[in-house]
Amino acid sequence: MALVKRSLSLHGHRTSLALEPEFWEVVDGFTGTERRSLASLIAEIDDNRDPDDPLSSAVRVWALHQVKAAGT
Repeated sequence: MALVKRSLSLHGHRTSLALEPEFWEVVDGFTGTERRSLASLIAEIDDNRDPDDPLSSAVRVWALHQVKAAGT
C-alpha cells in the first residue's frame, strides 16, 4: 500500500508526514470525533514521543493504541 503524505504546521514549522491510508483513517476518525485539528493531535504525539523515534512511527503506535483501546 502506498504512503499518503500530508503537510501541516508543527510547532510553527511546516512539515510533512507520510503514513499508510489505514493509519490516516484512525487519525482522521479521532480528530473528527474529538473535533480537533490534525496539527494539534500530531503536536501532542510529537511532544510525547521519544526524540529518537521518528514521528511517523510514533503516530503509528498512537493509532495502534487507539484501535486496541476501542476494541476493549
